[in-house]
Amino acid sequence: MREFIDLRSDTVTRPTPAMRQAMFEAEVGDDVYHEDPSVNRLEALAAEIVGKEAAVFVPTGTMGNQSAIRAHTQRGDEVIVHERSHIVLYEVGGVAQLSGCVTRTISTPNGILDWNRIEPLVRGESDHFNGVALIAVENTHNILGGHVYPQELLNEICDQAHERGIPVHMDGARIFNAATYLGTPPREVAEKVDSVMFCLSKGLGAPVGSMLAGSREFIERARMARKVFGGSMRQAGVLAAAGIVALENSPAGLPRDHKNARFIAESLARVPGISIDPTDVQTNIVIFDVEGTGMTGREVSAKLRERGVLSNAVAPYRMRMLTHYDVTREQCERAMEVMTEVCAGVQVAVGD
Repeated sequence: MREFIDLRSDTVTRPTPAMRQAMFEAEVGDDVYHEDPSVNRLEALAAEIVGKEAAVFVPTGTMGNQSAIRAHTQRGDEVIVHERSHIVLYEVGGVAQLSGCVTRTISTPNGILDWNRIEPLVRGESDHFNGVALIAVENTHNILGGHVYPQELLNEICDQAHERGIPVHMDGARIFNAATYLGTPPREVAEKVDSVMFCLSKGLGAPVGSMLAGSREFIERARMARKVFGGSMRQAGVLAAAGIVALENSPAGLPRDHKNARFIAESLARVPGISIDPTDVQTNIVIFDVEGTGMTGREVSAKLRERGVLSNAVAPYRMRMLTHYDVTREQCERAMEVMTEVCAGVQVAVGD
């Protein structure tokens, strides 16, 4: 079987031997009865790490975000969110379908919101609308290049929102990448938000699952939302065990992923026809423009695949590469050699 250098996403990571062993040995029970000791331990550990009272284990980050929105809002409420956020683009309209809410979207070039942009959209209840019930931020911001919220900016959003009685939810799918970039613990990144979702199955490498954390009362509402959405699980300890290992071991490897992403960005900047500013790459996500090559993103992606490198187009002329612990520096170097060959029209297979 051919081995690919897989830069499509950090969701493609495979569980480590330590995770597999933990899964094999996991103590389990019925989580709907709160009797799975591995799930209980994972939830307590996750809540402690992000500095919240409680947490709930959910199958996916999308379910975590949508459970949070359901728990924070009533039907007809407004949710302020970036127009290119995961919640808007990649959750199948869940805000409307599952919670009956309306999104009020804001555009920025880097995915980062600030209070000056948010404030004009904030309005209270009237005869014509329910008003804003929630502000959602994404940290790091996926589709616009893995950018991290400056902590002062995020804290200001929370402070201003709380003055107006509006909670703030963080889609922190990659909060550990944000914390690594900032050089601070995840609990400081999430300190002022009312709820935070983060994934175990991306940069941390667990096979399945995400966590949603907040106050105890909020998490009880979120558990009910999880139940409605079909996310309650039974002997889920076999999955939770891998999540525990991920939380305990995987964050230490994220600086390497960030260095590899910067290497890819700097290498891409030297390829004729590719446009990217390497200094704009903060974490493990690299977004770049290939229009100057005369090919679309899909065409470049197809040519890379023929040569053993996997990368996705995210727009007609834009592509994305993500680093993770299953990709070595040597593989990154080879992937960049292949990219150079593709853009020069040279057909050379990986491994030649």
